[in-house]
Amino acid sequence: MNTFASRILIPMDEMQTNHLKAYGIAFWVLESEIDVEWLLNYRGGSFLMPSAKEIEEECIIRGVSYTVIADIQALKILEEIADPEVNMEVVKLEQVPKIAVYSPKSKLPWDDAVTLVMAYAEIPYEVIYDTEIINGVLPKYDWLHLHHEDFTGQYGKFYSSYRNAQWYKQQVNELETIASNLGFAKVSELKQAVVATISQYVAGGGYLFTMCSGTDTFDISAAAMGVDICAAIYDGDGVDPAAQSKLNFDNTFAFKDFRLEPNATRYEYSSIDATTLHSKIGQTRDFFTLFNFSAKWDLVPTMLTQNHEKVIKGFMGQTTAFHKDLIKSSTLILGESAKYNTAKYIHGEFGLGQWTFYAGHDPEDYTHRVSDPPTDLNLYPNSTGYRLILNNILFPAAKKKKRKT
Repeated sequence: MNTFASRILIPMDEMQTNHLKAYGIAFWVLESEIDVEWLLNYRGGSFLMPSAKEIEEECIIRGVSYTVIADIQALKILEEIADPEVNMEVVKLEQVPKIAVYSPKSKLPWDDAVTLVMAYAEIPYEVIYDTEIINGVLPKYDWLHLHHEDFTGQYGKFYSSYRNAQWYKQQVNELETIASNLGFAKVSELKQAVVATISQYVAGGGYLFTMCSGTDTFDISAAAMGVDICAAIYDGDGVDPAAQSKLNFDNTFAFKDFRLEPNATRYEYSSIDATTLHSKIGQTRDFFTLFNFSAKWDLVPTMLTQNHEKVIKGFMGQTTAFHKDLIKSSTLILGESAKYNTAKYIHGEFGLGQWTFYAGHDPEDYTHRVSDPPTDLNLYPNSTGYRLILNNILFPAAKKKKRKT
């Protein structure tokens, strides 16, 4: 690309026509080995990059708003951000994160918000599943997303409603075959091994992001390592009668002191989830609020909460929100429904790596159900709920800009 003595500013406030595709532009520019500056808390988390005809053309093609500004204007913006009294910061995006999505090969009767928005924003990713993880592929990737998944080995606890559905039978057969081929007696044992491997990946410096049931079931499986928590309808034998007392919360990323759901046919895993509570709130009153962090001191949470609005529409899922009294003190709450004492969006560190849990299934479909059609993101180009997903995708590319001394 040919660059000139000017910059391209991609605003991310209310003036942006397509927030979601703007992230894709930033990713595309990085792929061209051109650094991008992410202006945290400046006009909704805007992007600044060298001026080039090719970038302008790509913005026009994708319908992304941009402004060409002179270098002197860009310097004034950076000086404003550098003011120690201003809650703004600059991070340089300088590497393209290699992205993996943990997802089954067979088609399930629900979509995944993360893969939907990556496809819409034109951000490339690779699909892996249990076989690849057990065979050690994770170190190849910088960022891992866990598709809507049940890591407890209970097949989503769909038995009561869908045990005769063809897709359910296919899912059970596929997972049992994978487990057997990898030398595991049960699917639950396979999933515990996958959770242990992913935990090691994060501890070694990986980035993990997951939504809906991929959040709490991950921690439940980690706490139940080596313990049978599956009823006979799922694994052929009974639950360990002492399963609850054997849970080890030291193994979890986010949660503590939760109770397992003893009813094998109830569409719930544990006391972590607040779906029942939020179902009573109703769509018109269900919102969560993003916290304001110090951009100069709390860089990571500031990146993860960049948005053009701070109050975000709530949305349901098999796991809709987390009861705050079951969240570890080491976990950082990024977004909460304070009135109901629930958290929607949380983050933490584990070893050298970091993880983010985002409850709910689809930020633009309040009660997305099995077999509902995928959300058409052309109708929601400025979605605040989807922006949080994309913040996480760019996060591994970021490096704090060093100040001159």
